[in-house]
Amino acid sequence: MFRYFKPFFLISETPIHAGSGSEIGIVDLPIQRERHTNFPKIEASGLKGCIREAFEELCIKKDKKCNLIKSPVVDSLKEKFPNIESPWKEVKNGKEIQIKDSNGNELILYNQAIKLAFGPEEGDAHAGSLAFTDAKILFFPVKSLKGIFAWITCPQVLERFKQDMKIAGNNYLKNFPLIEERSIPRDSNIIVTSKVVLEEFTFDINPSDETKKLGEWFSKIIFPIQKDDDIYKYWREKLKKDIVILSDDEFTDFVTYSTEVITRTKIDDETGTVQSGALWTEEYLPPETIMYSIAMGSPPRVKNDEGKEILKDSSPGKAAEKVIEFFESGLTEILQIGGNQTIGKGIVRIQLYNIKREDQG
Repeated sequence: MFRYFKPFFLISETPIHAGSGSEIGIVDLPIQRERHTNFPKIEASGLKGCIREAFEELCIKKDKKCNLIKSPVVDSLKEKFPNIESPWKEVKNGKEIQIKDSNGNELILYNQAIKLAFGPEEGDAHAGSLAFTDAKILFFPVKSLKGIFAWITCPQVLERFKQDMKIAGNNYLKNFPLIEERSIPRDSNIIVTSKVVLEEFTFDINPSDETKKLGEWFSKIIFPIQKDDDIYKYWREKLKKDIVILSDDEFTDFVTYSTEVITRTKIDDETGTVQSGALWTEEYLPPETIMYSIAMGSPPRVKNDEGKEILKDSSPGKAAEKVIEFFESGLTEILQIGGNQTIGKGIVRIQLYNIKREDQG
């Protein structure tokens, strides 16, 4: 049973191709979508794999040992889990012995914690204690006649977000504003003589104080003020003013037909022309797409105390909280998700939804 939750946002810095395989249609390689809504998504399994890879990259394996690299993320981990670099030992017959894996390699706590949190990569000894929901769409960027682009959403997306945050904890929804369809913040930068022009479509839209509050509410948690260098100030101000709540059907049309479709080719080295059959199209979520997911923690899923050292606690609730704290401390700000890593696609910035611990429901 999952006992502790941590929502987080994914803001795409470059186009994302979380693929669903090849299809016979207009697009050869489409993105993943929900079956019943056709909304874009990123499968939880792919998201979990990318996050696990980021955790494993904090550790350099040398001389059959895992040595943590020096970085702000590792410093955060060490601060939260002070004994993280110590070899894990157990006592047998009054003597301390090193715990080894099936190949005789020494394990350290960090490596073991990854297995406890994400599950072992081989075998089925136990399941991981950390799970994720599919990444769901929240705000989708669409070209605007004024203000360059707008972030669009719809009542169904926002109501679903509320429902998901309710699962994570009541206080993640504190002071959530009313949802008004076909509305825009009253001081928006994209209004053109009382209308909004998105792509080639013109919409009659209602300036709304509640939608202004909605933009302000999201801007604080998706683009929070930075302590040292507030580099996201521009985006925070834009999200406050340039969101548009369309109808559910209008939003569905945009996320279906306004994604990026890129044609790719492979050139024959000898002829300098396209190789036969090497012309295809790929679909991408555009940069500035904003999605969200929830990390869910449960106590380590092992039958006894073996392997629980770093995430151990007598209370199941506290043990689940430690799993989420491990996730928070080791999560890097930038992830690569989906395909085409070597051509710069899928770069995503992660923003944890932070509230005070005492406020979490």
